[in-house]
Amino acid sequence: MSIFSTLGQLLRDLAQQGGSVVEALVERVRTAFSGDRETRRRVAFSVAMIALSAKMARADGVVTPAEISAFRRIFLIPPDEIQNVFRLYSIAQQDTAGFEIYASRMRALCEEPPAEGEEGCALLVDVLDGLFHIAGADGVVHERELAFLAEVAERFGLTAVQFERIRARHVDGGEAGAYAVLGVDPSASHDEMRRRYLHLVRENHPDRLAARGVPAEFMAIATERMKAINAAWAMVGRVAVS
Repeated sequence: MSIFSTLGQLLRDLAQQGGSVVEALVERVRTAFSGDRETRRRVAFSVAMIALSAKMARADGVVTPAEISAFRRIFLIPPDEIQNVFRLYSIAQQDTAGFEIYASRMRALCEEPPAEGEEGCALLVDVLDGLFHIAGADGVVHERELAFLAEVAERFGLTAVQFERIRARHVDGGEAGAYAVLGVDPSASHDEMRRRYLHLVRENHPDRLAARGVPAEFMAIATERMKAINAAWAMVGRVAVS
Protein backbone atom coordinates (compact mmCIF):
# COMPACT_ATOMS: atom_id res chain seq x y z
CA MET A 1 0.00 0.00 0.00
CA SER A 2 1.24 3.51 -0.82
CA ILE A 3 2.31 5.59 2.16
CA PHE A 4 -0.20 8.20 1.02
CA SER A 5 -3.03 5.66 1.05
CA THR A 6 -2.11 4.90 4.65
CA LEU A 7 -2.28 8.61 5.46
CA GLY A 8 -5.65 8.87 3.75
CA GLN A 9 -7.07 6.04 5.82
CA LEU A 10 -5.77 7.53 9.06
CA LEU A 11 -7.28 10.91 8.15
CA ARG A 12 -10.66 9.29 7.47
CA ASP A 13 -10.49 7.56 10.86
CA LEU A 14 -9.90 10.90 12.58
CA ALA A 15 -12.33 12.99 10.50
CA GLN A 16 -14.96 13.23 13.22
CA GLN A 17 -12.54 14.08 15.99
CA GLY A 18 -12.34 17.56 17.48
CA GLY A 19 -9.19 19.45 18.41
CA SER A 20 -5.91 19.25 16.57
CA VAL A 21 -6.31 16.63 13.84
CA VAL A 22 -2.62 16.49 12.94
CA GLU A 23 -1.56 16.19 16.58
CA ALA A 24 -4.02 13.32 16.97
CA LEU A 25 -2.72 11.82 13.72
CA VAL A 26 0.85 11.78 15.00
CA GLU A 27 -0.34 10.04 18.17
CA ARG A 28 -2.35 7.55 16.11
CA VAL A 29 0.75 6.76 14.06
CA ARG A 30 2.62 5.96 17.27
CA THR A 31 -0.06 3.59 18.57
CA ALA A 32 -1.38 2.06 15.34
CA PHE A 33 2.06 0.95 14.19
CA SER A 34 3.61 0.19 17.57
CA GLY A 35 4.54 -3.29 16.36
CA ASP A 36 5.77 -2.18 12.93
CA ARG A 37 8.73 0.15 13.41
CA GLU A 38 9.44 0.55 9.69
CA THR A 39 5.91 1.60 8.74
CA ARG A 40 5.63 3.82 11.81
CA ARG A 41 8.76 5.72 10.84
CA ARG A 42 7.72 6.03 7.17
CA VAL A 43 4.28 7.39 8.05
CA ALA A 44 5.69 9.67 10.77
CA PHE A 45 8.21 11.09 8.31
CA SER A 46 5.44 11.77 5.78
CA VAL A 47 3.20 13.47 8.35
CA ALA A 48 6.07 15.64 9.56
CA MET A 49 7.10 16.70 6.06
CA ILE A 50 3.57 17.58 4.94
CA ALA A 51 2.44 19.25 8.17
CA LEU A 52 5.62 21.26 8.70
CA SER A 53 5.66 22.31 5.03
CA ALA A 54 2.15 23.67 5.50
CA LYS A 55 3.09 25.47 8.70
CA MET A 56 6.18 26.96 7.04
CA ALA A 57 4.05 28.31 4.18
CA ARG A 58 1.72 29.90 6.70
CA ALA A 59 4.62 31.41 8.66
CA ASP A 60 6.08 32.95 5.52
CA GLY A 61 2.69 34.23 4.40
CA VAL A 62 3.31 33.52 0.71
CA VAL A 63 3.22 30.24 -1.23
CA THR A 64 4.95 30.70 -4.58
CA PRO A 65 4.44 28.51 -7.66
CA ALA A 66 8.09 27.47 -7.36
CA GLU A 67 7.50 26.23 -3.80
CA ILE A 68 4.44 24.26 -4.89
CA SER A 69 6.49 22.75 -7.71
CA ALA A 70 9.26 21.80 -5.25
CA PHE A 71 6.69 20.29 -2.92
CA ARG A 72 5.34 18.15 -5.75
CA ARG A 73 8.88 17.19 -6.81
CA ILE A 74 9.93 16.05 -3.33
CA PHE A 75 6.63 14.30 -2.78
CA LEU A 76 6.48 11.82 -5.65
CA ILE A 77 2.72 11.51 -5.36
CA PRO A 78 0.73 9.01 -7.45
CA PRO A 79 -2.10 10.87 -9.23
CA ASP A 80 -4.78 8.98 -7.30
CA GLU A 81 -3.22 9.98 -3.95
CA ILE A 82 -2.81 13.73 -4.52
CA GLN A 83 -6.11 14.42 -2.76
CA ASN A 84 -4.92 12.69 0.45
CA VAL A 85 -1.67 14.69 0.56
CA PHE A 86 -3.23 18.08 -0.04
CA ARG A 87 -6.04 17.31 2.38
CA LEU A 88 -3.48 16.84 5.14
CA TYR A 89 -1.61 19.94 3.93
CA SER A 90 -4.80 22.01 4.14
CA ILE A 91 -5.70 20.62 7.57
CA ALA A 92 -2.22 21.43 8.89
CA GLN A 93 -2.39 25.01 7.60
CA GLN A 94 -5.71 25.58 9.36
CA ASP A 95 -4.92 23.56 12.49
CA THR A 96 -4.94 25.53 15.74
CA ALA A 97 -1.93 23.61 17.06
CA GLY A 98 1.42 25.26 16.44
CA PHE A 99 4.27 23.69 14.51
CA GLU A 100 6.08 23.15 17.83
CA ILE A 101 3.73 20.27 18.62
CA TYR A 102 4.44 18.48 15.35
CA ALA A 103 8.18 18.98 15.68
CA SER A 104 8.24 17.79 19.29
CA ARG A 105 6.07 14.76 18.54
CA MET A 106 8.27 13.87 15.58
CA ARG A 107 11.34 14.01 17.79
CA ALA A 108 9.65 11.72 20.31
CA LEU A 109 8.86 9.20 17.57
CA CYS A 110 12.44 9.19 16.37
CA GLU A 111 14.27 6.46 18.24
CA GLU A 112 17.14 5.83 15.85
CA PRO A 113 20.61 6.16 17.38
CA PRO A 114 22.91 8.58 15.55
CA ALA A 115 25.28 7.38 12.87
CA GLU A 116 29.00 7.45 13.59
CA GLY A 117 30.27 11.00 13.57
CA GLU A 118 26.78 12.50 13.78
CA GLU A 119 24.58 13.75 16.60
CA GLY A 120 20.86 13.34 16.96
CA CYS A 121 18.46 11.47 14.72
CA ALA A 122 19.33 11.27 11.02
CA LEU A 123 15.65 11.07 10.08
CA LEU A 124 15.05 14.51 11.58
CA VAL A 125 17.92 15.86 9.48
CA ASP A 126 16.16 14.41 6.42
CA VAL A 127 12.93 16.22 7.34
CA LEU A 128 14.71 19.55 7.84
CA ASP A 129 16.64 19.12 4.59
CA GLY A 130 13.39 18.60 2.69
CA LEU A 131 11.87 21.70 4.28
CA PHE A 132 14.90 23.76 3.27
CA HIS A 133 14.57 22.49 -0.30
CA ILE A 134 10.94 23.64 -0.46
CA ALA A 135 11.71 26.99 1.19
CA GLY A 136 14.51 27.74 -1.28
CA ALA A 137 12.62 26.68 -4.40
CA ASP A 138 11.92 30.30 -5.36
CA GLY A 139 15.63 31.10 -5.33
CA VAL A 140 15.96 32.39 -1.78
CA VAL A 141 15.22 31.21 1.77
CA HIS A 142 13.42 34.22 3.22
CA GLU A 143 14.16 35.56 6.69
CA ARG A 144 10.90 34.31 8.20
CA GLU A 145 11.39 30.89 6.61
CA LEU A 146 14.93 30.69 8.02
CA ALA A 147 13.68 31.63 11.49
CA PHE A 148 10.98 28.97 11.22
CA LEU A 149 13.50 26.33 10.15
CA ALA A 150 15.88 27.28 12.97
CA GLU A 151 13.06 26.80 15.49
CA VAL A 152 12.15 23.44 13.98
CA ALA A 153 15.79 22.35 14.24
CA GLU A 154 15.84 23.41 17.89
CA ARG A 155 12.66 21.43 18.58
CA PHE A 156 14.23 18.45 16.84
CA GLY A 157 17.22 18.70 19.16
CA LEU A 158 19.67 19.18 16.28
CA THR A 159 22.99 20.85 17.00
CA ALA A 160 24.04 24.24 15.65
CA VAL A 161 26.64 22.45 13.51
CA GLN A 162 23.99 20.20 11.96
CA PHE A 163 21.72 23.15 11.25
CA GLU A 164 24.54 25.18 9.65
CA ARG A 165 25.52 22.23 7.45
CA ILE A 166 21.95 21.87 6.16
CA ARG A 167 21.59 25.62 5.71
CA ALA A 168 24.82 25.71 3.72
CA ARG A 169 23.47 23.17 1.25
CA HIS A 170 20.64 25.52 0.42
CA VAL A 171 21.77 29.06 1.25
CA ASP A 172 25.53 29.57 1.30
CA GLY A 173 27.65 29.78 -1.82
CA GLY A 174 31.30 29.67 -2.77
CA GLU A 175 34.07 27.87 -0.91
CA ALA A 176 32.76 28.72 2.57
CA GLY A 177 29.44 27.07 1.79
CA ALA A 178 31.18 24.05 0.24
CA TYR A 179 33.27 23.44 3.37
CA ALA A 180 30.12 23.71 5.49
CA VAL A 181 28.27 21.22 3.28
CA LEU A 182 31.06 18.69 3.73
CA GLY A 183 31.47 19.53 7.40
CA VAL A 184 35.23 20.06 7.17
CA ASP A 185 37.58 22.86 8.13
CA PRO A 186 39.29 24.69 5.26
CA SER A 187 42.64 23.74 6.81
CA ALA A 188 41.87 20.00 6.52
CA SER A 189 44.09 17.93 4.26
CA HIS A 190 42.92 16.63 0.89
CA ASP A 191 42.79 13.10 2.33
CA GLU A 192 40.64 14.24 5.27
CA MET A 193 38.25 16.02 2.94
CA ARG A 194 38.05 13.00 0.65
CA ARG A 195 37.28 10.67 3.57
CA ARG A 196 34.52 13.02 4.70
CA TYR A 197 33.11 13.23 1.19
CA LEU A 198 33.04 9.42 0.81
CA HIS A 199 31.39 9.12 4.24
CA LEU A 200 28.64 11.51 3.16
CA VAL A 201 28.13 9.61 -0.09
CA ARG A 202 27.64 6.37 1.86
CA GLU A 203 25.36 7.95 4.47
CA ASN A 204 23.14 9.53 1.83
CA HIS A 205 22.75 6.55 -0.45
CA PRO A 206 19.02 5.88 -1.04
CA ASP A 207 19.32 2.50 0.69
CA ARG A 208 20.56 4.18 3.88
CA LEU A 209 17.76 6.74 3.80
CA ALA A 210 15.20 3.96 3.30
CA ALA A 211 16.66 2.05 6.26
CA ARG A 212 16.08 5.00 8.57
CA GLY A 213 12.49 5.53 7.47
CA VAL A 214 12.47 7.84 4.44
CA PRO A 215 9.70 6.50 2.14
CA ALA A 216 10.46 5.75 -1.50
CA GLU A 217 8.07 8.54 -2.44
CA PHE A 218 10.50 11.08 -0.91
CA MET A 219 13.80 9.94 -2.40
CA ALA A 220 14.07 13.21 -4.35
CA ILE A 221 15.54 14.54 -1.08
CA ALA A 222 18.51 12.19 -1.49
CA THR A 223 18.99 13.25 -5.10
CA GLU A 224 19.05 16.96 -4.25
CA ARG A 225 21.36 16.40 -1.29
CA MET A 226 23.85 14.41 -3.34
CA LYS A 227 23.93 17.18 -5.96
CA ALA A 228 25.02 19.62 -3.24
CA ILE A 229 27.58 17.20 -1.77
CA ASN A 230 29.11 16.44 -5.17
CA ALA A 231 29.23 20.12 -6.10
CA ALA A 232 30.93 20.94 -2.80
CA TRP A 233 33.54 18.24 -3.29
CA ALA A 234 34.16 19.32 -6.87
CA MET A 235 34.96 22.81 -5.55
CA VAL A 236 37.04 22.17 -2.41
CA GLY A 237 38.70 18.99 -3.69
CA ARG A 238 40.46 21.02 -6.35
CA VAL A 239 41.39 23.73 -3.84
CA ALA A 240 42.91 21.19 -1.44
CA VAL A 241 45.35 19.81 -4.03
CA SER A 242 46.25 23.14 -5.68
